[in-house]
Amino acid sequence: MKRFFRRKSSCQIAKDRLKILLISDRVNCSPEMMELIKADITKVISKYMKIDAENMDIQINAKGNKGGRNKTPILYANIPILDLHKSV
Repeated sequence: MKRFFRRKSSCQIAKDRLKILLISDRVNCSPEMMELIKADITKVISKYMKIDAENMDIQINAKGNKGGRNKTPILYANIPILDLHKSV
């Protein structure tokens, strides 16, 4: 039986941190800023629904326009929702 809500291994955490570092370097956003963004998103969404904050994935990627010169940062968020109805 597959466990859906398992904890991340230290290897996976290290990979995630490295990925955040590489992405932040590409779009000129510090790892500290990425963590602040993740914390803010978690805080806001948690007001409305129960989420799995440990397994959420926040990324900022750079997407170029048709000419390829100007790259625009784009925020992607993959946030596992545990329950749509937040208990008060």
